[in-house]
Amino acid sequence: MKRKTAGMLLACVLILAGILSACGGNNNGNSGGSTSGTSNSSEGSSAEKKEKVKLSMLVDNNQEPIVIGEALVKKFTEKYPHIEIEIETRPGGSEGDNFVKTRLATGDMNDIFFYNSGSLLQALNPEQNLLDLTGEPFLDNLLESYLPVVSSNGKVFGVPFRSSVAGGWFYNKKIYEEYGLSVPKTWDELMANLEKLKGTGVAPIIGSYKDTWTSQLIVLADYYNVQQAEPNFANDYTANKAKYATTPAALRSFQKLGETVGYYNEDLLATTYDTALAMLAEGKGAHYPMLSSAVPVIEQNFPDLIDDIGFFAQPGDDPNNVGLTVWLPNAAYASANTKHPEEVKLFLSFIASTEGMDVVSSVYTPTGPYVVKGAELPEDVPQVVKDMLPYFTEGKTSPALEFLSPVKGPMLEQLTVEVGAGMRSPEEAAALYDQDVAKQALQLGLEGW
Repeated sequence: MKRKTAGMLLACVLILAGILSACGGNNNGNSGGSTSGTSNSSEGSSAEKKEKVKLSMLVDNNQEPIVIGEALVKKFTEKYPHIEIEIETRPGGSEGDNFVKTRLATGDMNDIFFYNSGSLLQALNPEQNLLDLTGEPFLDNLLESYLPVVSSNGKVFGVPFRSSVAGGWFYNKKIYEEYGLSVPKTWDELMANLEKLKGTGVAPIIGSYKDTWTSQLIVLADYYNVQQAEPNFANDYTANKAKYATTPAALRSFQKLGETVGYYNEDLLATTYDTALAMLAEGKGAHYPMLSSAVPVIEQNFPDLIDDIGFFAQPGDDPNNVGLTVWLPNAAYASANTKHPEEVKLFLSFIASTEGMDVVSSVYTPTGPYVVKGAELPEDVPQVVKDMLPYFTEGKTSPALEFLSPVKGPMLEQLTVEVGAGMRSPEEAAALYDQDVAKQALQLGLEGW
């Protein structure tokens, strides 16, 4: 297994990417992770006779996909030694989106790549660019609720390579204890907590706007509350019958972000995601609005402090209806141009098995439930992950909007930086975002636009 970096090509590909828009009946899943009809022993004996095959896989350069990708490749190639998989990394965020789209557009995509499920997948023109997995037996291993987020026009293109992810607020328990704070059940209670921390030397909220994607969380994690107020919002939004700027419940998501201005660390525009996690763990900041995918990073970098971290869903106005916005797992996809489709499908079938998810659990802390049938969370997951489980068991969850609608504009992270930093009003940002998503909807050819 090898890994290289795509950065040297990035300057060239971004020139091309500028013209493209950017911004998760077989019983194999319950049979111990078997990924083929042959036994391991027969596979092993026959593998020596098979021609060597070399595949390449592209993952973004964050710690999680790299560690997961390397572990899956290592275990898989031990089972199938005639297959070699080289791992290449790319940037994250909108820069990485451009990279992926450019490679697909030029026909130069890796055999396999990790990418978002949901709305961002639709922007890749999957029916033209991705290997169709429809009808493959290993898809029966996946929960039915997951398949739509890796599908386009009834065709399935991906399998999950990690657990589901929750969006909400991390908080430092020691700070809460020191200042006599309680987990908020309404937005007003959360704002009261922030006000109590103002001027204490502890940042009430940690902002990491150097990594612009992190600025979106307050808006995106509020979708549970939007759906409770407007149950048909996703469908109406997709059909161009509802807008953020003119739907009060949706506009409120931008307004909540605007209300946090003045509660951040002073250097929020220069603070990175990794620095923010360190501030949270070390008690330099009380809250960090973030995805639960941060848990494994905190656990690895601050193992002695992970028990100091708690998690709660972004509250609305009803203390009896606090729910969690959930990001379904990102997926592994294959290029339609791969020269080795059978070997690629064999690897994807391995990922989409209990054995594959056991490999993931062995190297990275799950951040929520798995969507592979029979895959279970380890008993020793940190308490911060267990804080999320009641929302799932009580049915107080909603998929993030990007899993219910293909419409998501690439400008959101720039607009949320401006709102959170006090440079633009929530109302103006919501209106500009409505204009941004209209461009994407037209590119996708959606009806009503």
